[in-house]
Amino acid sequence: MDRMPSPHRQLLFMFSFFVFLKIVSPESTKSSPDDEEQQMELGEEMENEICRVWDMSMDEDVALFLQEFKAPDIFMGVLAKSKCPRLREICVGILGNMACFQEICVSISSDENLGQVLLHCLYDSDPPTLLETSRLLLTCLSQAEVASVWVERIREHPAIYDSICFIMSSSTNVDLLVKVGEVVDKLFDLDEKLMLEWVRNGATQPLDQPQEESDEQPVFRLVPCILEAAKQVRSENPEWLDVYMHILQLLTTVDDGIQAIVHCPDTGKDIWNLLFDLVCHEFCQSDDPPIILQEQKTVLASVFSVLSAIYASQTEQEYLKIEKVDLPLIDSLIRVLQNMEQCQKKPENSAESNTDETKKTDLTQDDFHLKILKDILCEFLSNIFQALTKETVAQGVKEGQLSKQKCSSAFQNLLPFYSPVVEDFIKILREVDKALADDLEKSFPGLKVQT
Repeated sequence: MDRMPSPHRQLLFMFSFFVFLKIVSPESTKSSPDDEEQQMELGEEMENEICRVWDMSMDEDVALFLQEFKAPDIFMGVLAKSKCPRLREICVGILGNMACFQEICVSISSDENLGQVLLHCLYDSDPPTLLETSRLLLTCLSQAEVASVWVERIREHPAIYDSICFIMSSSTNVDLLVKVGEVVDKLFDLDEKLMLEWVRNGATQPLDQPQEESDEQPVFRLVPCILEAAKQVRSENPEWLDVYMHILQLLTTVDDGIQAIVHCPDTGKDIWNLLFDLVCHEFCQSDDPPIILQEQKTVLASVFSVLSAIYASQTEQEYLKIEKVDLPLIDSLIRVLQNMEQCQKKPENSAESNTDETKKTDLTQDDFHLKILKDILCEFLSNIFQALTKETVAQGVKEGQLSKQKCSSAFQNLLPFYSPVVEDFIKILREVDKALADDLEKSFPGLKVQT
């Protein structure tokens, strides 16, 4: 799209900005009983002019002009006094655009008063304002130079936890849920201490208190709220689940996080059922082309990682019935591994792609993520193989989850790192189907199975 000539563009912006100043000036925001209701809405002409400023603030020159004109201070005054949701949304939105530029982001972040006002916007009841506030926070948290400033501010405001939990548990606005999820994901990725504080925040008893000292299980607020948000996002578009699956994966990296998931029976069961259904019936299905794995590799890595963590604690959980989940999980794990093999096959004629350095970089990045996924899949698959009973193996052979082709695919990925697991599986398989066990041993002569 052609850009407007610079002088005309500048004049148009100046006009729009001064109209904006007139709207948000202290005189225009004074309220009385007669006009208080009117201040809740913007006139169409006024809104058009303000939105023009909002659109133009994506330009760095315009953003720098706004910064020079002390626009953040003006917006801070509006946010502190105005009751008009649309005006508040636009003010935060303009600040969000300005924060995309590092110099301005540092300036906004260093203003303690403005920081407090912006965090207070997280208590707003207006979804569009919450969305723009979350977008602004995510932008600032993504700037290494100022990220720690915002983490500490959020830590100092415990009510933000309550507000975010409320949004995740009650909002039906999927755009807002995804953006809030991105903020939480970034916070947890930046600061494990804050993640632990939020995990423990909703506990009715300390996590380190021996269970025998209390007759009641602890109730964790954060995890149920994450689950509700994930369910709502899935109902709109499962492809947007990535961020909430990664939050759950981050929780499983600490003991308190795992306890928060598995030691609350209803929530643990619901999370297991959601993730189990995703891998068995939603992601990377048998009728999907193998290339779909490239699009789903990051969310699959998170989902299988969380499932693996829950599965590892199954001896403590009554809601996990091994004989009912092992075979469907094996089928899903092997299907993903088979698709991965197809994705990693290099085209015979790749001379054209080799001349493109960008494509080579992208392929390397894809290979890296696929390797992470493969490591998660193989560890999970080995844990399931170790738990298989003779009865389950017999059922798997009969129903096809443990056919020669699927076992071969599993062995190709598990060997040589999980040789003892494969050898123990072969021993059980020989009791069920000796011919199949012998065929597999011939295909993998490196196995040392004692008969």
